[in-house]
Amino acid sequence: ATAEAFAAYGTFAGDSGVALPLQVPGDAIPSFGGLEVSASSTALQELTDALLYLVRYPFECSEQVASRVLGVAALRDVLTSFGAAEMPSPEALRESVRRDVRLLAGRQNEAGAVGFWEAGGEDYPYASIHAAHALQRAREKGYEVPDEAMGRALTYLRRVPANVPAWYPADVKRALHAYAIYVRARMADTAVAGDVRRFVSQTRGDSMTVEMAGWLLSAAAANPGLRAERDELLRIIGNHAAETASTATFATRYTEGEYLLMHSSRRTDGVVLEALVAADPNNPLVPKAVRGLLGHRVRGRWQNTQENAWVLLALDRYFRVFEGETPEFVARVWLGGRYAGGHGFAGRRTDRWQLSVPMRVLGEHNPPSITLGKEGAGRVYYRAGLRYAPRQLELAPLDAGFSLSRRYDAVDDAADVRQDAGGTWHVRAGARVRVTLTMTAPSRRLHVALVDPLPAGLEPVNPELQGARSAPPAEPGARTGDYEEWWRRYWYQHQNLRDDRAEAFTPLLRAGTYTWSYVARATTPGQFVAPPPRAEEMYSPETFGRGASDRVVVDPPGGR
Repeated sequence: ATAEAFAAYGTFAGDSGVALPLQVPGDAIPSFGGLEVSASSTALQELTDALLYLVRYPFECSEQVASRVLGVAALRDVLTSFGAAEMPSPEALRESVRRDVRLLAGRQNEAGAVGFWEAGGEDYPYASIHAAHALQRAREKGYEVPDEAMGRALTYLRRVPANVPAWYPADVKRALHAYAIYVRARMADTAVAGDVRRFVSQTRGDSMTVEMAGWLLSAAAANPGLRAERDELLRIIGNHAAETASTATFATRYTEGEYLLMHSSRRTDGVVLEALVAADPNNPLVPKAVRGLLGHRVRGRWQNTQENAWVLLALDRYFRVFEGETPEFVARVWLGGRYAGGHGFAGRRTDRWQLSVPMRVLGEHNPPSITLGKEGAGRVYYRAGLRYAPRQLELAPLDAGFSLSRRYDAVDDAADVRQDAGGTWHVRAGARVRVTLTMTAPSRRLHVALVDPLPAGLEPVNPELQGARSAPPAEPGARTGDYEEWWRRYWYQHQNLRDDRAEAFTPLLRAGTYTWSYVARATTPGQFVAPPPRAEEMYSPETFGRGASDRVVVDPPGGR
């Protein structure tokens, strides 16, 4: 049988609730799966590791120092609210910011540029803008920043992009300009409104990356005279959103000058999330963007100093807008008219409550809806997920986040494998078969598992085992020097070959089409069902896809 899953996510505040329609599958196997409803009082998981990464980072170029200032200044109070463990004392964190502010101000020259490693060093425009941003955030949080340093920083920002080297690509210059406008807006520069209008009106739609739109949207958020520009920037961001049932991410591509911006996708997500919270806090992309960012953590943090700093800034703003009220409420769940359970949340905690209802019970009562409610102060975040297995063994393909196909080919003799007019595969007993899966993801996917169930008459050939006979490559003429082609062929991080299935895994799958193949041997004559191949996000199984079921006949030696 093939497992399937669907889920709905949401959040609400006040003494209110939400009703979700529920259709219990009539052909579900009663002993498998069921309904899971989970609730929590915060969208923020434990962020200690991300901040510790910035605090303990061993190198100290100006970008890294500025990112540390941004992260510590933003999250110090939030983590104190949640009682995060392993954090340095508040005084140690304050002293860290004071030291870094002195370091950045000391590397600044008369024109406001900041040396990348030392005072008087070469101006790296992104690092100089980033340092100005850090100094401004530190001042906003009550740290002492020299007026002279702030004045020089503002002068530098006003000259962007005129002071950017001429050889920088055009899109990099536009991005630096957008970031400079964003920082100037935080400094209350009165000329920002005109610059936002000119930037939006003079930049073609295909030249405005979603990251630029995020910076400009933050700059325009509080200005009532920029409503038209805000609407246009929100439209650009909405058009760039890659959504699943639970998450939203925003991909930005620059030219060969990405390194000049220290660009990364997670930074873009942080920039856009902060902008959405500032300009359109009720946008449904907001909670999805939070979940998308939290899902990208590895070992509790994001990939680099840029990502950690920007994500923490965005989550700090989210926390203050949506979770400023200390939780003190009871969440309750009803299935149709029957009360199913409840849980109390008190204080700032990161625990999650989960209610499970077996498929057998759902089948007996067939509730038409799920109702979630709450009483008390705070905000509840919920997920309602249904997981089941249809009784039917022959299923058509289904794309709920991935599209998949599968084919069988002969390895040693072309006559060993054939497909008849009805679509049934015929394999000669004892023959080796190459199984090839093709998987397409329309947008970036996280923690992907690709699973191919084997028909019972086939067994995988593990090339790592002694005595296993090597098979010729799937594409003998494939070029090996093309990185993009190599990535498409070897996209997976780990694979398992088991008695009944083959599995491939990767923590990150970029949008595109991928193939994966392995070799099996036909060991047992007979007629068999090959369940559909399946791909899913392991931590969001409602983002999945399946191929079609297949019939496989293993013919006895010498017969058809």
